[in-house]
Amino acid sequence: MPPLRTIPHPKDATDVHSYLAAFIDLVAILRVDCPWDREQTHQSISHLLIEEAYETVEAIQEGNDDELRKELGDILLHVVMHSVMAEQRGAFTLRDVVHGEFSKLVNRHPHIFGEERTDDPLQVLENWERLKMKEGRTSVLDGVPKALPAALRAQRVQEKAANVGFDWDDSNDVWAKVEEELGELRQELVSGDADRARDELGDVLFSIVNAARHHGIVAEDALHGTINRFIGRFQFVEAKATAAGRNLSDLTLAEMDVLWDEAKRQ
Repeated sequence: MPPLRTIPHPKDATDVHSYLAAFIDLVAILRVDCPWDREQTHQSISHLLIEEAYETVEAIQEGNDDELRKELGDILLHVVMHSVMAEQRGAFTLRDVVHGEFSKLVNRHPHIFGEERTDDPLQVLENWERLKMKEGRTSVLDGVPKALPAALRAQRVQEKAANVGFDWDDSNDVWAKVEEELGELRQELVSGDADRARDELGDVLFSIVNAARHHGIVAEDALHGTINRFIGRFQFVEAKATAAGRNLSDLTLAEMDVLWDEAKRQ
């Protein structure tokens, strides 16, 4: 059987704009002719966009350029797919998406395209938040998604507050706050008030994220690193137990500690 459609090809294989035009045509065809693509909505594929974003971050953290290239392509597919869906229902087009982002970047860089002058990255961030407020936001904390992982959400909230000057000047004060919150947590744990203890634990975690931020550390990334190391070491202990013909649950804690220390050395 002959194909139902002719595959769109770029007019100039060396030109990214030509490739992008062909790619948009391809997605539009899929939205019409593919039974699965035709049935999708913004809502039905929204979780996949989150998944692709995390896979992109993972490729970056692993320094895998080949995977990064692939994952960026998957994100581009979602951008185009959502835009084509919106165009089909008369909401907006991909051109509108690009035009809006283009205008926003120009407006938020007055030190490049306007009268302001600065070489200070912190001043650029302050300008960015100030200009956001002029665009209609009622709070500098607007725009931090509630669905973000908690540690990352805490970091973004703290960064945005810091961009308008709401921040500790001295890292010693930051660590003093951590100690203060730890003390309050211990008090509530002793008192036995579970609700208050939960709130104080949240304060401790928030203050630790803040301390990490002051030292240029992204707490979310640091915790992921620790989790990955734990998994690697635990699986080493499991493998050692299996090689010795024993179940992990049969090992004593002292025996597991010996294998754990060996895993850390390796």
